[in-house]
Amino acid sequence: MQVTAPTFESAASTATDGGEPRPVLDDLAYLCTVMVNVFFVGGPGDRNWVLVDAGMPGSAHRIAHAAENRFGAGSRPSAIILTHGHFDHVGGLPTLADSWDVPIYAHRMELPYLTGRSPYPPPDPTVGGGLLAYLSWLYPQGPFDFGDRVRPLPEDGTVPNLPGWRWVATPGHSPGHVSFFREADRTLIAGDAFVTTKQESALSVLTQHEEIHGPPKYFTPDWESAARSVRDLADLHPEIAATGHGIPLRGEPMRAGLDALAREFKTRAVPAHGRYVGHPAIADDGGIVYVPPDVPHEMPVLLGLAAGILAGAAITRSRR
Repeated sequence: MQVTAPTFESAASTATDGGEPRPVLDDLAYLCTVMVNVFFVGGPGDRNWVLVDAGMPGSAHRIAHAAENRFGAGSRPSAIILTHGHFDHVGGLPTLADSWDVPIYAHRMELPYLTGRSPYPPPDPTVGGGLLAYLSWLYPQGPFDFGDRVRPLPEDGTVPNLPGWRWVATPGHSPGHVSFFREADRTLIAGDAFVTTKQESALSVLTQHEEIHGPPKYFTPDWESAARSVRDLADLHPEIAATGHGIPLRGEPMRAGLDALAREFKTRAVPAHGRYVGHPAIADDGGIVYVPPDVPHEMPVLLGLAAGILAGAAITRSRR
């Protein structure tokens, strides 16, 4: 079950051409890289802005081009700040961090997955909801190693180089997932704590169908923590919600949808079955320490059968 509403108000401007990010506010814009958003926060000029998340693998050139379009030729961020480190949020990091010569900040509980110490819990393709969930067993789970550029976010909740913003711990989708909130105008960058499209569905992702939805099911290993995180974000009463997947939304319809998701998280967001339903993965500051047993699923078997059939056909053909 999902929260839908035809009256959601987009917080972004109309689409732009030439790779320019879509403005949300004067000092906030976003760019969708295949199926995940990155955010540009700050003003024009060199080192006057930060990048939040780093998109899909292969997206570094597009992100850098978009940054130059928004901030000026040669403009570099003062930092790259991560909501979390799943593969679709760090794809551009190896190229961007080196070419821009910038630090990478993440919550300390996320550092093991960014410094080569631990993979993430395996995705769960049995959760249902669409093709992207079904194919998730193919998605990279790390470990990723971005070296000594990676630093922990300050424990006091401040965000480096973003005065007026604070980070909010929103674990569940990943152990060290964080969101970013600016009290002055109640702007929220929520990462994947919740999203504004049904990320499990390829059709919803392609059309960017607007709905308030729980975190992507196939990559969420702790549903109780995820539920608490959504409640915490709903309690902020954001005016703008910019999420890792889907179009940024604003206003009362968005808040009503988020409140409904927080109240009814178990029925609206948690899958009916799955590897982590009732049995969360457990992590400490060194990485994953426990993962529940796998839930059998048919995709690898089907692919194996298909490969066998193709191989048999090829052998038969070669003998003719």
